[in-house]
Amino acid sequence: MICKLMMGACALALTAGLSGVAAAETLFVQAGRLLADPATGKVEAARTLVIDKGKIVRIVDGYVSEPGGKVVDLKDSFVLPGLIDSHVHLTGEQNPNSRLEEVTQSSADQAMVGAGFARKTLMAGFTTVADLGADNAAVFALRAAVKRGDVIGPRIIASGSAVSIHGGHGDINGFSEEVMHALRPASVCSGADDCRRAVREQVWRGADIIKITATGGVLSNTAAGLAQQFSGAELEAIVDAAHRMGRKVTAHAHGVDGINAFLKAGGDSIEHGTYLDNESIALFKKNGAYLVPTLMAGDYVYRVASGPNNFLTPAQTTKALDAGPKMLAMARRAHEGGVKIAFGTDSGVSAHGDNAGEFALLVKAGLSPLEAIQTATVNAAAHFDLSAEIGSLAPGKAADLIAVKGDPLTDVTVLQSVTSVIKGGAVVK
Repeated sequence: MICKLMMGACALALTAGLSGVAAAETLFVQAGRLLADPATGKVEAARTLVIDKGKIVRIVDGYVSEPGGKVVDLKDSFVLPGLIDSHVHLTGEQNPNSRLEEVTQSSADQAMVGAGFARKTLMAGFTTVADLGADNAAVFALRAAVKRGDVIGPRIIASGSAVSIHGGHGDINGFSEEVMHALRPASVCSGADDCRRAVREQVWRGADIIKITATGGVLSNTAAGLAQQFSGAELEAIVDAAHRMGRKVTAHAHGVDGINAFLKAGGDSIEHGTYLDNESIALFKKNGAYLVPTLMAGDYVYRVASGPNNFLTPAQTTKALDAGPKMLAMARRAHEGGVKIAFGTDSGVSAHGDNAGEFALLVKAGLSPLEAIQTATVNAAAHFDLSAEIGSLAPGKAADLIAVKGDPLTDVTVLQSVTSVIKGGAVVK
């Protein structure tokens, strides 16, 4: 569960759940170059990470090992913490048949599809993800299967169904009325009291974090624009209800009115943020809120909508052509304004396993390679109140680490070719 820092019992439960499936034997990971704490940017040469029971025990100078332990030879590699993607949708992926799959796949089907995408994501170097919007039964089952070790994948922080307004982004749109009634999630609401109910039900069903759709969205099949959809009173009720139950709230938000209204209501983070302005930047900084820019999603939908094989509906196409090209400049303004940024791709819009493509776009938006890496490590860990467990490599923390052959501080695109992955002390690649 994603909890307020003062809620010790809840934080302890989350820490226990992060153990995953650890290797039974002691590992000696011999790293040629090591970026243990991206917050500092300090790269050390010739270090050995000693790992036992899924945790880092110590980091020592030179290359060492002990009888009975297993050596992982990464002397020719650059080692850094496992990456964190703060916004994915593991149980599906955009394609020409996406609308058909909405009505032909069961929750069980989606969970099995998600297992395949979870594996791809882990093999790409992402050892922790936040799944922000999926069928409750499918994603909560997938989360549990990964935790048990039945499915190979990253640790999953899951929101389940997004809390949305009737008829808005997150509701079912564009099918016959009978189909829409059958598929409408229980997290759809209208009015402050009903939205409190929706939040409480999502917590009851197993949500680690509450995801809401504060504005219209590109891929909802309705010509309802990208502006604010929840009322101010509804947003305040959602945030209050979530915080009272120890959950953070993140908002899908494109339009500036929805961004600012959500931040004024005390929201914790914004996904996308396409039309943010100077007031938004001030509110981010006042709240200590995070921006998750999802630049790959904007790039992807624009390329599809403007290409010769566009499979988006007319309503989706109009919004994709409008919002997609604006997201890079948005991230640049936010970064220059001092907004805290956490890495997130919205993968499932773009292809799973390609998540590291976001790094190059962040650099294009003005971040240095180190700053881009920080968004997917120390920043994302802090965003989820998990800095004590993940985001950097130190004694007592989860043994989540990756290796690449080049230097990502010089060329961030080498993170698209991860050669080794260790999650919770288990060598998975």
